[in-house]
Amino acid sequence: MTTSSPPDRHPQVHTRGDKRLLEFQPGMVQSEMRLSRPDDLVLSYARAMMCFVLFHPRPEHIVMVGLGGGSLAKFCYRYLPHSRITVLELRADVIALREQFAIPRDDARFRIIQADATEYMASLAGAADVLLVDGFDAEGLPPALGSAAFYADCRRALRPGGVMVANIFSYDPQYGPMLRRLRETFQGRICWFRGIAGNNRILFAVKGGKPSPALAMQQRVARSHGLGFAILNRLLAHWIVLRLRWNPARPGGVGPRPGSDP
Repeated sequence: MTTSSPPDRHPQVHTRGDKRLLEFQPGMVQSEMRLSRPDDLVLSYARAMMCFVLFHPRPEHIVMVGLGGGSLAKFCYRYLPHSRITVLELRADVIALREQFAIPRDDARFRIIQADATEYMASLAGAADVLLVDGFDAEGLPPALGSAAFYADCRRALRPGGVMVANIFSYDPQYGPMLRRLRETFQGRICWFRGIAGNNRILFAVKGGKPSPALAMQQRVARSHGLGFAILNRLLAHWIVLRLRWNPARPGGVGPRPGSDP
């Protein structure tokens, strides 16, 4: 069965076999889910964004900008059970699709807030360990989510040693200016993994200050853009996701305890 909404920039849901897609324009996939395994991360960019656990293995509070089909929200909710998750989504018609994409109900650990992230972020000073910025619409990344003012609010929202992860298209005409703004806001403490998600450039920015594991990881990744080669970085993202799935409750990091049965 296939369901869809009219092609007028409202979210469109298409179900084909075991696959359910969310699109704002035909052919432009915003999110993808397997009905048989709704918590899987199907798209490479989502797996790449999960590399934040290398910087901050045990975040207390994760804030996400953009819900989409909820792939990252579901994965973090299930496999990072020590984390509280807040999702900021502007559009009510996207939030209304949460049941179709098996997004959990709000509870003590998880909530979705309908809000403009550019306004709400300023209220989160010192509240987040990880920020995941993935707020695309039918036209791409809204300019406000790549502005100097928004990046400054994101930095203030992070606790010391916190990490912001921004998904930006490498072919976006504003990619260069956004990269410069992010570098200036975070005082050069940014990095990325070369070729980890195709045209999606996943940027990691760390709030500095005192030495921290996140800052040490940022410096290490920045030296060679991860493992140096695109294929190795993509394998790294797969490995991180698999290790979290094998044993989501391990204290202090990814991977199973010795002797555990994944």
